[in-house]
Amino acid sequence: MKNKQFWKGALAGALAVSCLGTGALAGAGFARKGSVLGDRKCTGKLAYLESMIDDYYLGDKDEEKLKEGLYTGLIYGLDDPYSRYYTAEEYEEENSSNQGTYVGIGILMEKNAEGGVKIVKCYEGGPGEAAGLKKGDIISAIDGEDITDKETSDVADMIRNSEKDSVVLTVHREDVEDVMEITVQITDVELPSVFHEMLDQKIGYIRITEFKGVTCEQYKTAFADLEDQGMERLIVDLRDNPGGLLDQVCDILREILPEGLIVYTEDKDGNREEETCDGKNELQIPLAVLVNESSASASEIFAGAVQDYGIGTIVGTTTYGKGVVQSIRQLSDGSAIKLTIANYYTPKGNNINKTGIKPDIEVSLDTSLLNKNKDEITHDEDNQLQEAIKAVEKEK
Repeated sequence: MKNKQFWKGALAGALAVSCLGTGALAGAGFARKGSVLGDRKCTGKLAYLESMIDDYYLGDKDEEKLKEGLYTGLIYGLDDPYSRYYTAEEYEEENSSNQGTYVGIGILMEKNAEGGVKIVKCYEGGPGEAAGLKKGDIISAIDGEDITDKETSDVADMIRNSEKDSVVLTVHREDVEDVMEITVQITDVELPSVFHEMLDQKIGYIRITEFKGVTCEQYKTAFADLEDQGMERLIVDLRDNPGGLLDQVCDILREILPEGLIVYTEDKDGNREEETCDGKNELQIPLAVLVNESSASASEIFAGAVQDYGIGTIVGTTTYGKGVVQSIRQLSDGSAIKLTIANYYTPKGNNINKTGIKPDIEVSLDTSLLNKNKDEITHDEDNQLQEAIKAVEKEK
């Protein structure tokens, strides 16, 4: 059930690499000459530190956790905010998250102050919604086992790791006197990352929250629905979108761009890789793209390509400025490392790392809205969206 597909960093497509050996640090004999682990002072210091732990540390020593700490520290020492080490469990969770699917019942939970967990969202079309769960429901037991003192992560693990195809939830609902027992199927749940609606004047609005493994198909479905409704203009909202998978953003851009380069990357040796578009699906209606200071990575690839080709108007504030590529490589013990491996460039050869993409129309969100939950801001209040609407109305 669980998706085991490899993925290439916050910006890249699928990459399956398995390292030889134990997948862990195998000792100084395995280290390259001139490397950190080839330095006898370093390995000697590590041995001395462990002896200090053995002699003086009050608690119990967990050798496996100490090893994981060493691997984590090695990557941390790069002082790169995008590189990191994953334990096998962390990698499995990260991989599942980036693919946009997970094993579960299709609900978002939070710890309830009075015990158990509270449902804060039921994903549309998910098994939880189908079974009759509702936002605000309190779950106090799973298959008869009390969960009032458990954390949400522990509850999620109970469901995910169940050997059965369904779970029975003990549910308490406001204004319902009797406690309910609701059976919910455990399935592969697809998380929504694309939301759409038709605005006035036949303006289609598509919001992409992240570029996950399912995002392109969700985008195509949204676009087709808007077309069926008579869409004549399009706004794509990438505000607060942190990025995601390169293959997904490129596949979406292949539904928009003319023939030519989408993005290219260069590694430390100058090796160049290109993503291109054949132009067969070039967008023929006015386009605006909304961005802000939290639009990063793959979002900037999207905005950069649209801006370089001049096929749409970028509206909002200057983007985050993440113009580097990461790759994740799984080791043979199930752990993994993510390393920054290349710079990426827009079609015109611009590297926006640490500078971001400057919008064609610069407009900050009204200060009166800054402390509001973004889902509570109406379209009429959203001054950035209103500027995007004006932009696409002018184009036709």
